[in-house]
Amino acid sequence: MAENLVKIQSDEKIIQLLNSQKARQFRENYLDLHVYEQAQIFTELNSQQRARLYRYLTAKEVGDMFDAIEDEPEEVVKYFEEMTPQYVANVIDEMYTDNAVDILAYVPKKDLAGYLRLLPTEKAAEIREMLHYEDKTAGAIMSTEYVAIAGNQTVRSAMHVVKREASDAETIYYVYVVGADNKLIGVLTLRDLLINDDDQMITDIMTTPVMSVKVSDDQAEVAQTIRDYNFLAIPVTDYENKLIGIINVDDIIDVIDEESAEDYSGLAAVDTEEVADNPIKAASNRLPWLIVLLLLGMSTTTLISHYEGMISQASILAIFVSSITGTAGNAGTQSLAVAVRRLASRDEDQPSVYRQFFIELLTGLVTGLVTGLTIFLIVGFWKQNFILGFVIGMAMMCAITVANLAGSFIPNLMDKIGVDPAVASGPFISTLSDLTSVLIYFNIAKLFMKFFMGT
Repeated sequence: MAENLVKIQSDEKIIQLLNSQKARQFRENYLDLHVYEQAQIFTELNSQQRARLYRYLTAKEVGDMFDAIEDEPEEVVKYFEEMTPQYVANVIDEMYTDNAVDILAYVPKKDLAGYLRLLPTEKAAEIREMLHYEDKTAGAIMSTEYVAIAGNQTVRSAMHVVKREASDAETIYYVYVVGADNKLIGVLTLRDLLINDDDQMITDIMTTPVMSVKVSDDQAEVAQTIRDYNFLAIPVTDYENKLIGIINVDDIIDVIDEESAEDYSGLAAVDTEEVADNPIKAASNRLPWLIVLLLLGMSTTTLISHYEGMISQASILAIFVSSITGTAGNAGTQSLAVAVRRLASRDEDQPSVYRQFFIELLTGLVTGLVTGLTIFLIVGFWKQNFILGFVIGMAMMCAITVANLAGSFIPNLMDKIGVDPAVASGPFISTLSDLTSVLIYFNIAKLFMKFFMGT
């Protein structure tokens, strides 16, 4: 708490210096902060304060800060609208290309063309090329700022190249070795350059073959590769094995967050990333799925009404409907979460679909048996009717087993047909398990009606 208080006071002091138009003191205090902290303060400023900040800071200083900004790209575009076109171009030129492209993808075409005309030719060409890559692919998240050297040179010569290009590269830990036509042939680390003799040839110490990804590979697959091999970065090549960029671990962290948010959103049937202060807007985002689920839920209601005559003869059956459907729904959601997570991880050693089916079947039977036995004893002693307890327990066991299988099978089926498994949301599985649970419950109860008619 003390640290937070000090930070708040420091931020207030910096903003006060900005409001007082004390440019030199503002620059000293603001630039002493980490770029992440600079970005946090920047996003809290109003338009008048930001206009003053643009005058006090250079385009490079603003560009470094924009590389660390966490606002959504469509929000950052609004900041560009506050600057002059030339200042925007200068800021973009100082940013890492991949970060700049993320933002420029949301810039109106007319403004984008103007910014690109004001950029250096090489930078503008890189941005134009990256803007054409499909979203959520390696090409869309890669950076073009990397260090590449030739294989037919010495360590001493390579170190000169690294020193020359280090200020522009996003990372220099990995140094990539390219041959004719910029084809990737090897990789070495900065450590390799430091521990080897200056006259050693690069081809003698480089690592080959090189683990790389193709420009069209899905970002989730790239993230999995970096996680599996503990890379800090991975090279991106075209279909002719030409090196065109790299993907850094910090970009992969963003991808993992994004993929996780999508999975959570699918499981909850709502956009978990939304931060809507307007209740009407928040409601409008959530209502479509709720209406769909309501219509699906009506099928359960219709099914229950089909057994209205049975309920009128044994009203006690109605008491346990929600317990059975609720427990089965919870079991189905648990199974769904495990299945979606398994599909997202894409581990090579994960069991086959048939083995997964068998595992979930046994899991459902075991959990269903224990839960069914528990409710059998509770109902038997509570209502002094162990036949009723047996019906409830048997229905519970069957409903949980079916829900377990559905929660595991549906995501796998969706994955096979090319649909995001997270679409098989928790509410959808719950609604489906409600339907099957009611069907199972009343059909089992029908067999024992004579034991609790009139109760």
